[in-house]
Amino acid sequence: MRNWAGNVNFASATVHRPTTIAELQAVVASAASVRALGTGHSFNRIADTTGALVLLDDLPRQIDVDSQARTVTVAGGIRYGELAAELDRHGVALHNMGSLPHISVAGACATGTHGSGDRNGNLATAVRGLELVTAAGDITTLARSDDGAQFPGAVISLGCLGIVTSLTLDVVPAYQISQTVYENLAHDRLDDGFDAIMSGGYSVSLFTDWQRPVFDQVWRKSRVETPDPHRAHEQPATPPDWHGATAAPGPRHPLPGLSDRAGTVCTEQLGVPGLWNQRLPHFRLEFTPSHGEELQSEYLLPRVHAVAALRAVAELGSLLAPVLQVSEVRTVAADDLWLSPSFERDCVAIHFTWVKDETAVGSVLVAVEDRLAEFGARPHWGKVFVMAADQLAPLYPRLDDFVRLIDRFDPGRKFRNRFVDACLGRP
Repeated sequence: MRNWAGNVNFASATVHRPTTIAELQAVVASAASVRALGTGHSFNRIADTTGALVLLDDLPRQIDVDSQARTVTVAGGIRYGELAAELDRHGVALHNMGSLPHISVAGACATGTHGSGDRNGNLATAVRGLELVTAAGDITTLARSDDGAQFPGAVISLGCLGIVTSLTLDVVPAYQISQTVYENLAHDRLDDGFDAIMSGGYSVSLFTDWQRPVFDQVWRKSRVETPDPHRAHEQPATPPDWHGATAAPGPRHPLPGLSDRAGTVCTEQLGVPGLWNQRLPHFRLEFTPSHGEELQSEYLLPRVHAVAALRAVAELGSLLAPVLQVSEVRTVAADDLWLSPSFERDCVAIHFTWVKDETAVGSVLVAVEDRLAEFGARPHWGKVFVMAADQLAPLYPRLDDFVRLIDRFDPGRKFRNRFVDACLGRP
């Protein structure tokens, strides 16, 4: 078995696909070591194990919407695109989505995956409760309202506390989004205008390869008020110029050279209003996301350092050129989740989509991480990074508390693996 990018061959010789929670409990209870695998969109070995590998795809496809409580309880293995379609049928929505609707809810929350938007926390901030199978095969539930002392440590858990079978998420009334792509935003526009640009939409993404002093594309996603049913055919005007960038005349793909596929694989653009779940992701659920032949890295650092950090990355342009496909810049709101890359600080996220060459990318990452270290950059847990435990530990003030949480839930370290051990620096 391999991950989506094809750069990880999973080491487990035993793969389980339980069809009931009871079967899952039996697998976990009997295994010496075990990890859960979601949709395989992680680019490192966070889901790997030499023990039992468990896939949740065949468990009951639970999606229970409680419109009055404004929650949805969803099976952990369900993908965001599937969940969003069901929520829409009930007239409710999530506060945000990642760029890919293909990822599983449990996997995305466990790794701190996020979308974009100044006021939008990562996807895990919507979690109100969760159910997991712990080391002895028991079912444990945790709730934000009842387990406040430990709940912030259990949501982004890197899979270390147990296998999450369901999550209860906050939902909001359904809303519409329009999406417009602008081209050639000068880098120096951010010197004095970073806040205005990144707050200029519900979600804003900047794309560049750092070879020219411009962001080749700006994906601006804006909330649209519920239209008058008598004027539903009308579309809001798209400004032809935005902070010096010009509106793209046709659909665009974030990766260079793929815009001929944009109208098929990317969500609709050109300012056409649509449902939240059909605009917030960059890609459509029914098509292969992004490129496939790639590696990804991402670093989140305090928003106050955004302009200086972006300048620092731009200075590495010639070093990045041979291995970089595209870089994306987004913002994420602060949260209280212990292992969140945006823990207690509003962040700018600098994402890199690399060519699929681990050796070459690894050497470049050393330089990138060295340059971003002065800004306190935290890596995305599900992507490629080279930071060691002694570099990660100072970045997470609640790391010792999280290790104590592992001691409580999994004293025998059944859910640990080499990747997690290397990150935590503790046996």
